[in-house]
Amino acid sequence: MCTIVGEVREEDVHVVGLGVEPSRGMQKGVVTDMNALTAAISSSVHKAERSSGYEIGRAFVSVAGNQVSSINSKGIAGISGVRAVQAEDVERAIQNARAIAIPHNREVLHVIPRRYSLDGNEGVRSPLGMHGFRLEVETHIITASASTVQNLEKCVESTGVYVDRFILNPLASGDVVLTPTERQMGVMVVDIGGGTTDLAIFIDGTVWHTAVLPVAGWHVTNDVAHGLRLPFDLAEAVKLQYGHANSREVDPLESFPVQPFGEELPSKVLRKDLAHIIGARVEEIFELVLQEAKRSGYDGLLPAGVVLTGGSCLLPGIRQVAADVMRMPVRIAHPEKLTGMADTLRSPSFSTSVGLLRLGLLMDMEDRDRGGANSRSGGGEGFRLGKALSGLFRRFLPEEEQS
Repeated sequence: MCTIVGEVREEDVHVVGLGVEPSRGMQKGVVTDMNALTAAISSSVHKAERSSGYEIGRAFVSVAGNQVSSINSKGIAGISGVRAVQAEDVERAIQNARAIAIPHNREVLHVIPRRYSLDGNEGVRSPLGMHGFRLEVETHIITASASTVQNLEKCVESTGVYVDRFILNPLASGDVVLTPTERQMGVMVVDIGGGTTDLAIFIDGTVWHTAVLPVAGWHVTNDVAHGLRLPFDLAEAVKLQYGHANSREVDPLESFPVQPFGEELPSKVLRKDLAHIIGARVEEIFELVLQEAKRSGYDGLLPAGVVLTGGSCLLPGIRQVAADVMRMPVRIAHPEKLTGMADTLRSPSFSTSVGLLRLGLLMDMEDRDRGGANSRSGGGEGFRLGKALSGLFRRFLPEEEQS
């Protein structure tokens, strides 16, 4: 659990407070123990409050898990008279795209415009100011289990922190690790955390596909625990200290001591054997990522390749394994343009947290510019599905199209 307090400035993010607490009560993005999760969040928040000197009353909260899904939808809006397309016309088209049947037990998190057409002319990036009679928009709609979101919200608010809005993990991390060129050319950001691997495909400067895979760092540790017959906490420590994802890069004679279950004295384990255990699971993760990219149909539109982030990317050798499995360019990224407590946060582990500050605050600023209410106080679902659309619409336009 990570809580960050910071000031988002035009040139950087100035971090003034940080609280990190081991995750408890959540597995694969789903709440499994509300009391344990509430306690973990509370501890993280209190640490951030002590280090920053601020009392935290509201926060942007990330969400992931295999209960998240997405669908693409089209919406149409008529443009009356001979006037140019205005922001309300775009929002009306997006609202019409959102008017699809979804199960009652699901909640819409984001509605993101992908592309526009005006009077049948496709390839329009920003229709604002253009003349036409029929505006059509393709959107990417992200939904989540309503009960899961409500349980997470209840845990956060039980600590005295109001949930400003929920933001999908890879959108937040992608906001701080991707370059404008990568977004434009076509890239996939893969955030490998503890319980889930979250991915988002960006093409032409906007999000075209998102997915959450229920396998990540926790499963690597679990494999080590089973393979070496170790307690889970010890397996995690062994993974962090001696782990490697590519057995070809490990000295075949290097070893380290561990004390398995049932043994009175420590025994030696070859580091290469540990790398074989870890490497098998890491290869599986990237095979699943590649399958998801192919399922989306956009795997051939990613010349910028893959950008890895998330805490599990700190595992040595993981970049080469990813490149070998997916046959794409791969780089590992961490948050940039940080000041204040930057040394602590300049790690792939904190990409989502820093991204929440930047992307969430941008949405709030644009809502205030439009005279909108706070995301979860005045408008409820109406806000999240309406007022937030403008912020997402502007944020995910290509750089040259943003005002």
